[in-house]
Amino acid sequence: MKHKTLFIAALAIAAVGMGCDKEQTTSQQIDKAKTETREAAQDMKDYTFAERADFTAKMKAQIADINQELDQLSVKIEKSSDAVKADAKPKLQALRDQSAALTKQLDDLQGATESTWDGVKTTFRKGWDGLKDGVNTSRQWVSDKIAP
Repeated sequence: MKHKTLFIAALAIAAVGMGCDKEQTTSQQIDKAKTETREAAQDMKDYTFAERADFTAKMKAQIADINQELDQLSVKIEKSSDAVKADAKPKLQALRDQSAALTKQLDDLQGATESTWDGVKTTFRKGWDGLKDGVNTSRQWVSDKIAP
């Protein structure tokens, strides 16, 4: 099921990339999406309690990437019509709130004990999957609403 979700996310990324980046060929975009899918699958490997520092560091970096992407979406939204802005701003704020909540969960991950590690990690991953899905949906929505 995770592989299917990752594949769908990669296709969404590739589709948005095709609409936004005219300099890359379709083949390059597909290769990039495949690479991102492999990286995402690797990122979600089953980290052990002993690897929690690596996991939290990697996830902090990915949350930073997501926040940067939210900033880019915000810039595109600001250049759009008032109706699009009014519709998009609450959605974007909800994603920023999710990102902030995940950052807080990372603090919980760092303080996890060996006995609580699996539960805390599972809760984090559910939130992470929700955030990624929300960002992908928002990226597509912005692409549909705002002409390149």
